[in-house]
Amino acid sequence: MLGAMFRAGTPMPPNLNTQGEGHYFIDRDGKAFRHILNFLRLGRLDLPRGYGETALLKAEADFYQIQPLLDALQDLEASRGDSAPTAALLHADVDTTPRLVHFSARQGPHHYELSSAQVDTFHANLFCTDPKCLRALQARFGVTNGDRAEGGPHFRLEWAPRPGELPEVEYGRLGLRPLWAGGPGERREVVGAPGFLEEVLRVALEHGFRLDSVFPDPEDLLNSRSLRFVRH
Repeated sequence: MLGAMFRAGTPMPPNLNTQGEGHYFIDRDGKAFRHILNFLRLGRLDLPRGYGETALLKAEADFYQIQPLLDALQDLEASRGDSAPTAALLHADVDTTPRLVHFSARQGPHHYELSSAQVDTFHANLFCTDPKCLRALQARFGVTNGDRAEGGPHFRLEWAPRPGELPEVEYGRLGLRPLWAGGPGERREVVGAPGFLEEVLRVALEHGFRLDSVFPDPEDLLNSRSLRFVRH
């Protein structure tokens, strides 16, 4: 179909309009066309990691009637073990509550001194309509059915990294706890909001989501308070 569009004597389809000087405008998805051109140039399907618009690319390949690309997309879906991802929404927001805590620091056998430290407590809400992605997020942050999980398509997290000047015994007495991410052998502490949002971003891309909105500053992703992801 793509070749026939420019073959002499072929009636011009309604999606193709001449722009003069040898330029043509095809009224189809421009971003997907990039992957179609790469397939025609390279002879293989080379999509970026976490690409979640295979259904759209499949529709474009069908429009252009590129059967080898359709076959490659079908093989890709089969290798994933399921069909193309369904539409879904993922939303994550996080805020910080700083507070000053006072404690007695031992300076000697009979000498105690009143000290203080600022503790930042982080509160995060995660909402995802894709059960598989939701389970992956819960696993990433070590959430089980009996620990911080609320049921339904959402769960909450609360954690407070221990400041260096706050003794561990006082940290535990205040009922504070850290947040860890990753699996066995690769656990890492989530110190603040940027680290939390980076973990969410990784999981979202692994499940075919794309970033839809950033609040409050779209130019400052990891220092934001809210991220919204979509999958079509």
